[in-house]
Amino acid sequence: MPSQYDTLEKAILSGDQESGVSEAVKLLEGGQDPVLLFTECIEPLLEDVGEKFSRLEIFLPEMVNASKVVKAVHETAKPYLKNEEDDVSKGKIIIATVSGDLHDIGKNIVKAMLEVNGYDIQDLGVDVPTQTIVKQAKEFDADIIALSALMLPSLPFVKDVVEFMEGNQKVKVIVGGGPVSQEWADEAGTDGYGNNAIDAVALVKDILGA
Repeated sequence: MPSQYDTLEKAILSGDQESGVSEAVKLLEGGQDPVLLFTECIEPLLEDVGEKFSRLEIFLPEMVNASKVVKAVHETAKPYLKNEEDDVSKGKIIIATVSGDLHDIGKNIVKAMLEVNGYDIQDLGVDVPTQTIVKQAKEFDADIIALSALMLPSLPFVKDVVEFMEGNQKVKVIVGGGPVSQEWADEAGTDGYGNNAIDAVALVKDILGA
């Protein structure tokens, strides 16, 4: 049985931004819940894209193009998420992929989900040095530093951020990524671990008491 998201999924997989945005607008104007658009369609689709890339069933340009369509769809969805409560940020979050790691699809999805849930996000990008993360967190007056690490050699940089932030009771450090587990996150001294974007939002809500 065809899904209501079939056309949007095809647009994302083919890297067709124009078609993706057009279909997203059609769904949203038809009453589609924008949060469900991400949780039911976009997040699982990008997880599948990531798995196919890891199995060499698709290649880097296809993955990058899919990510670009998702970014465009996210920008399109923002006006549909606005209400009176959205004018007040629920919390400030720095998000970054740590030094030595160039992956951003997972980070971008987490960012999108946090934004649609009303959090003020500053995205530092990928391969971000520890000192930059710490500096920006202080300047942004962040409540949370959300780190992504998709490569084993990058994990020590997560620990570096945690060590730099020791003694700062306000800023919490959370982490996610393929090689990360709850056990590793606990041992590293982070304040939380999320296996996916849904977990990340729940974790942030728990930490900030929202």
